Amino acid sequence: MTSPRMKHYLHRTFGGPEVLELVEGDRPEPAPGEILVRVHAAGVNPVDALTRQGLAPLPGDPPYFPGWDSSGVVEGVGNGVTRFRTGDEVFGMHPGGAYAEYLTAPADAFAKKPPQLTHIEAAGAPAAALTGWQALVTLGQLQPGQKVLVHAAAGGVGHLAVQIAKARGAFVYGTARAAKHEFLRGLGVDEPIDYTTDDFVAVARDVDIALDLIGGEYGPRTLATLRPGGLLVSAIVWNPGFGEDVPKVTGVRFVPLLVAANGDELTEIASLLADGRVKVHVDTVLPFTEAAKAAELLETKRTSGKIVLDVTA
Repeated sequence: MTSPRMKHYLHRTFGGPEVLELVEGDRPEPAPGEILVRVHAAGVNPVDALTRQGLAPLPGDPPYFPGWDSSGVVEGVGNGVTRFRTGDEVFGMHPGGAYAEYLTAPADAFAKKPPQLTHIEAAGAPAAALTGWQALVTLGQLQPGQKVLVHAAAGGVGHLAVQIAKARGAFVYGTARAAKHEFLRGLGVDEPIDYTTDDFVAVARDVDIALDLIGGEYGPRTLATLRPGGLLVSAIVWNPGFGEDVPKVTGVRFVPLLVAANGDELTEIASLLADGRVKVHVDTVLPFTEAAKAAELLETKRTSGKIVLDVTA
C-alpha cells in the first residue's frame, strides 16, 4: 500500500532563504507517546533562521526540517497517548518539522488550542510565549509589583513576555524604537525606552528580572539595571555578552535560557490567551508557498509581533 503523501520544507545546505525547498514526502505516523497533527499554520521564529544559517547548536548535518511552532488538528495518536483525541485542535512547539502539512511530535509538547484563537494566532504563540513564561515565571518567580525589563519588547518573544509580566502584576520597561512605543503602550508597557536615543541603563532602575533578547553588549549593560540579587535571563545563549562568572562579581544572578517544549506550561499560557490577558499580535500572514519570503521578512528585524505561514493557503 502506498503511504499517504504531504508537502513539507527542508534545506539540504546552510544558507539564506533561497536554500528552503518545498518538497513532497511520506506522511509520518505517530510513534508511542506522539500525536499526528494536520498543520493549519506554522509560526516563523529566529531559531529557524539560525538553524538554516548553521548557527544553531543542533546535532548532525543537513538536511534539516524547519519550523518549531504549529497549530492544527490531531489526526492520529500513538500508543499510550491520553492527553488528546483525534479531532482535538492543538498548538505546540517541537524543534523542527512545523513547515509541513503534517507533523508528528510528543503529545506532552502540545496543549489544546483556545477556541477563541484562530490557528494563525495560535501558531504564533508557542516558542515565543514559552520563552517569556520560562524566563519570568519558571525561573524568575515573578511577583506582583516587581519591575521587569524586556529588550526588543515589540518583537515576537518580547510582545508576549510583556503581556505575561503585566498579567502577573509587574511594572514593565520595554526597549524599542520610538515608532513602536504606541504599540508597546497598547501591550501594557509602563515605560517604553527608545534605545536609539536614550540609555536604558539610566531609565530602568532597580529591576527585578530582565529578559535580554538581543545579546552582545546588551548583556553587561543590562546587569547595571538590576537591583542587588536581581535576575538577568538571556535567550541569546550563544552570545550573552559575558561569561557566567561576571554576574557573581556584580552581585546579581544570570541564567541562559534555551526554550524547552512544555505542554503543561503552554496550557497555563492558553488560559491567558483564552481570556485575552495575552494576545498574539500577528504582523504578517503568508501562504505556505512563501516560506522564503517569510524568512526574508524575519531577517529585517522590523516586524512587530509574529510572522505566520498559512499552511492551508
